[in-house]
Order: sequence, then structure tokens, then C-alpha cells
Amino acid sequence: MRPSRLLLLIASLIALASLALVIVPGAPADAVPAIWGLLALAVIADVVLTPGRRRFVLDAPATREMFVGEASDLTFVLRPAGDRGRGAAGPGSAMLRAAWPAGLDGPPQFVLQPQGARSSATITIHARRRGNFALGEVAVLRSSRLRLVDLVASYPCPTRLVVVPNVRAITSGEIDVQIATEAFGSRAALSRGEGSEFHQLRDFVAGMDSRTIDYKRSARHGALVAREMRTEKNHNIVLALDNGHLMREEIAGLPKIDHMINAALALGWAGIQGGDLVGLYAFDARPRLYLPPNGGRHAFAQLRARAADLSYRSIETNHTLAMTHLGQRLSRRCLVVVFSDFVDTTTAELLVENVEVLNRHHVVVFVSMRDPLLTGYQRRAAGDLGEIAAAVAAAGLDRERRLVLEKLARLGVFIVDTDPGGVTARLVSTYLNIKARELI
Repeated sequence: MRPSRLLLLIASLIALASLALVIVPGAPADAVPAIWGLLALAVIADVVLTPGRRRFVLDAPATREMFVGEASDLTFVLRPAGDRGRGAAGPGSAMLRAAWPAGLDGPPQFVLQPQGARSSATITIHARRRGNFALGEVAVLRSSRLRLVDLVASYPCPTRLVVVPNVRAITSGEIDVQIATEAFGSRAALSRGEGSEFHQLRDFVAGMDSRTIDYKRSARHGALVAREMRTEKNHNIVLALDNGHLMREEIAGLPKIDHMINAALALGWAGIQGGDLVGLYAFDARPRLYLPPNGGRHAFAQLRARAADLSYRSIETNHTLAMTHLGQRLSRRCLVVVFSDFVDTTTAELLVENVEVLNRHHVVVFVSMRDPLLTGYQRRAAGDLGEIAAAVAAAGLDRERRLVLEKLARLGVFIVDTDPGGVTARLVSTYLNIKARELI
């Protein structure tokens, strides 16, 4: 409980009047104690008439799951305890204050508007980090009946907000459309006709390649029969996520690691839908997680859960140890998708050397993201020497980056380097292309 602005204003005016009554000769100075006594009685009556904290209950939002990078609406309702919507005095207008955990962005305070016997407010919060966040408790500030006192009370808020990797591309059907295009669209003939895995026998008709005729079965059936092939399935795909300090840099409102996890899960879903086995590997200064390749919907659920548990680390990545350890883990030829990044030539050289070794026995896709900030520096009109120096430095970093990616491409590594919004589509398209060409 604290004095309101109205009470402070009235007290200030009474203090000025009291000073005037004391200073001015002949003024009724005996009235000063009476005025202050009336004000004190008014404050006491206001406190007595105003319902206390226990007369109200705060209905907090239900626990929910959110995708990282997206927003969600939360509704708070302050109502009389035991209220069934009739005959109870409402709390009136109130202000609610909440301390949002790091990783959630929301208004620090907002007004609960009266609606009959209740007061409610709906706010929008944004998820900037993955994690399991508990609000704990919130503070509600109400004005008294005469608005002379502000009542501050804490209410428990059991709401938990579970922020998980963003799989909107999967739930919206975007990835399924790409897989359907592979199965039934323009690539279907290549997938079914020029693969290395036997699919079925069919009658030979004019125009078909005579090399597909199975003469033994044709003699048994008394008619020409052709073998129809398709691309091989059950390939191993390993999603290798760099979780070092460089991946904590924010791009487009999210850390790089979250963009990478979102794209990795989209590729994992595409691989599982395409009949392949998908595994997960996470590393920083040392290997942290290895989930062997597996198939089926249950495998994707496990993949998503383990990716959501990856913490944000502030240590430097050791690519040599990570790639060596991964190479020892893999017993057969795999598609290894490395999600990583670099900023200096030393890190880049170590990365290139270790990816080259891994690429000798496996198919490697290297995924990185362009920083819109560097592009902005190069395209912005320079107004002084400082901006010119920034543009030159950005151009130098961009040039070194392109040289490293070109070197990886010459080694036979597939490169996916694009803006954050285009990583998922480019990555899935690259996977479908590799699978159609049977490079694994």
C-alpha cells in the first residue's frame, strides 16, 4: 500500500494552506490540526472500504508451447474470489506488472480494463530464445475506492511458456509439398526409372529402353517384361550442429543456432518422409550429443526433443575434434549436413581441412547464413570517413567469406549459403537433388 498521486496532491495543497494560516496574522491557525485529521480519517475510511487482496483472484494464462521467433497472446483476468459473474463488485481498472524471463519479450506493465465484475487484458509476447520459462508471480496495482491509496499485491502465476524450435514449415505442409513434388512431379520419372533399386516389373511397350528388358522373366511369362528401378532409400543422414559462441549471434531477431535448428528439423522431416534415417550430432569445444540415425515418426519426435534441449553456449568451437569424432562414429557412407559458420581465416582454414577429410568418405553439405548487417553496410550510402571504413571492412569480410565457400565447393562440398529466411527451402532442395542423383 502506498499513497496515490491524488493523496500527495491534496496533502501538498493542505501543507501550503497550513503554512499560510500559520504565517498570516489573524488567520484561524487552530483549524490546521482539524484539516489534517479529516484527511487522515478519509485515508483510513478509504482503506477500510476498499476490498483487500484476498477478495480477488488472478486467472493466469494456461501453460502453452510456442515456436521460437513467433508471438503469442496471453490473457490475464482479475475477478472476485468465488465470483460466478453476478452480484460481486469488480476490482475496477488495475495495472499489472510482470518480470519476463530472459528470452521472452513482453510489456513490463499493462492495464487491466474493467468488464463488468472482472478486469482483463490481452497482451502479445515474443519468444526470442528456446527454453522452459515460468512466470512465477505478478504484481497488481489497484486504486482504492476514493483513489487516495494505491494497493499493490502479488498473485501467483503458474503459467509456463515452453519455447521449442520452429517447425512451422512442417506443420504448414510446406515440406510435404516439396516431398510430393519429388514423388509425383517432374522428378518422378528420374526417381522411378533411373535409380539403382528394383521397384517393380511392368509390360514392355514401344518407346521404352530395351536395356530394361528382363529376358528371363519375359521367357517365363511369354511376353516382354521390363524392370522398373527407383532411387535407393534408407540412406543415413546426420545433422551436425555447431553450438559454439559464434552461433549465439543474432540475425533477423534470432540466434544463428535457432535458425539452424529450424532448418535441420525441416530437413529431418523431409528425410524421414522420404524413407531415410536421420540422426543428430551437436558439438562446440567437444562433442556434446550424438543421436544415431533412425527412421519413422517416433524418430522425428526424439530428434525434435533433443534439438530443443540444446543450450546456448559461449565457448569456441573445436572443428578438428568434432569432425574427427563424427568420422569415427560413422560406419557407412552418409549424408552429413554441417551447420556452422566462421568469421576469421584461421577458423575457416581449420574448418576447410576437417570438412575435406570428412568429404572423402561421405557426402557433405555445408550450411551457413549471410549476415544482412554486412550487406547493409555495403549498400548504404557513406556520409563520412567512418561509414566508408565500415563499408570497406564489410566488403573485405564478405570477400573472404566467399573465397572460403568457393574453396569448399571445389572440394565437392555442397554449399547452402543464403539469408535466414531462405535456408530451409534451399537445404531441402539440395537434399532432394543429392538423393535424385544417388550421390549417397
